[in-house]
Amino acid sequence: MSDVQPYRNFNFRVEIDGIAEAQFAEVVVPTASIAVVEYREGADKTSRTRKLPGRTSVSNAVLKRGVTTDLALYQWFRAVSQGEFQPRNALIVLLDASRQDVRRWLLRDAWPVKYEGPTLQAQGNEVTIESIELACEDVELEG
Repeated sequence: MSDVQPYRNFNFRVEIDGIAEAQFAEVVVPTASIAVVEYREGADKTSRTRKLPGRTSVSNAVLKRGVTTDLALYQWFRAVSQGEFQPRNALIVLLDASRQDVRRWLLRDAWPVKYEGPTLQAQGNEVTIESIELACEDVELEG
């Protein structure tokens, strides 16, 4: 029996082509799924359907971070919203306790589809959080 311990979820970094490495408080890695195509052969006397793999789809990544003076992510979103389509590769890297790479998710041809500003509260004292949502063509897992 192996004594391998799972990695902690707080040790990670994000790299986006053309944007300096950004620090994030939370990252939701995209989900990849394969649609099921059901069909019935015309000569089949039963009502049973067969199932085959259909199209693969990838959900969006969500990146949340504390608000700083760095506007690079918002400027990327703004450029895309004004018709300047700028897909970039993004890399989400999980680190072990000694800060060594252990798992990498490569988001191919990612681009921002949603920017969400912070919720401000006069009585609060938490860090102000903004988020950006990235669509991507594909996600590859490297271990």
